[in-house]
Amino acid sequence: MKNLVRKITPNFLINLYHYLLALTGALFYGFPSKKIKVIGITGTNGKTTVTEMVAKILEEAGYKVALMNSIRFKIIDKEEPNMLKMTMPGRFIIQKFLRKAVNSNCQYMVLEVTSEGLRQHRHRFINFTAAIFTNLTPEHIESHGGFEKYKVAKGKLFKTCKNIHIINIEDENANYFLQFKANKKYTYGLNKGDINNRDIRLNLKLPGEFNIYNALAAISLAISQGIKLEIAKKAVEKIENIAGRMEEVISYPFKVIVDYAVTPDALEKAYQTIKNMYSVSKTICVFGSCGGGRDKWKRPILGKIAAKYCDNIILTNEDPYDEDPLKIIEDIEKGIVEFENFKSKKVEYEKILDRKEAIKKSLEIAKNNDIVIITGKGCEPWMCFENNKKIPWDEREIIKEEFRKVYGKV
Repeated sequence: MKNLVRKITPNFLINLYHYLLALTGALFYGFPSKKIKVIGITGTNGKTTVTEMVAKILEEAGYKVALMNSIRFKIIDKEEPNMLKMTMPGRFIIQKFLRKAVNSNCQYMVLEVTSEGLRQHRHRFINFTAAIFTNLTPEHIESHGGFEKYKVAKGKLFKTCKNIHIINIEDENANYFLQFKANKKYTYGLNKGDINNRDIRLNLKLPGEFNIYNALAAISLAISQGIKLEIAKKAVEKIENIAGRMEEVISYPFKVIVDYAVTPDALEKAYQTIKNMYSVSKTICVFGSCGGGRDKWKRPILGKIAAKYCDNIILTNEDPYDEDPLKIIEDIEKGIVEFENFKSKKVEYEKILDRKEAIKKSLEIAKNNDIVIITGKGCEPWMCFENNKKIPWDEREIIKEEFRKVYGKV
């Protein structure tokens, strides 16, 4: 019924509805963002990690900080998990949270900003002090009606925020985001930009080149706020893990890693990181396609990427919503068998619809010096099925539970 209403309702009325909701929320809570510095982070990948890094730096510098991202809602030392399965919540939730942050005397609010949230005006009536762009790769293409419209949606944050812009200069879409007017602009990259790793030489505990980019984005924000480089560098180098992001759950007799990785770009970078970091006998990969009824284009691409990097693949359920879960994993399977070196590489794969059983199977076939990487859920709190049914889900705890069944202890 909701989809039917959307189809027959003119776009201008839908936009007006979302805009008025944003205005009403801001009015009701007294425009709280006028009394706090709000940092917005957008991009396809890395948003959550950058929000965590920015918050860590600001805290290290002595500020009281509020944080709202896909993992958690935090005001100074009080936090709760984000149980909404929504990265950027609705307007009333954001404005209420801002009001709480102001009432708690927070000086900064760090907010993860999504394309869907921007399209629905959830950013409206928030006075952004700074906007950070991480990167842009295809995602939510069907929802937005193409990559260009997806990019335009992301650009709305920079159109709204006219104070400080922080841009990944090495992303191929950087020039689009650089075109927006701002009082100050900072660029970052591994080798290029105002803030780059050739000069800073980060020594992170977090794995992967992509986390260097994330740290440079956060450090750029720190510099824009007058925080000393030494403080910012120290803060990001302290971070040992981000929940559900390349998180090591089991260390022995083989490693089991959990990562959110729901886009082709993120999945490939996760696999590349494992290949570069570890010398392993076999890489065993468990994943699905993160959500039924959306982004069907990426399913065979995910399959090809897995076939390129993995020795064993287990395709499984992953938030199918109202779509046939078997059809989803069959779409991924097409990419596996179409991979040009599929036969010569001798990739082994199977389909296990029950995600717990798929996880258990991966643990059973893993041997010493193997690595298991389970992607798509990260630290999300729910699995979502048809007719709005959802069940509690903590991938990390389930891995430990299944590991105990197979090996008796963790």
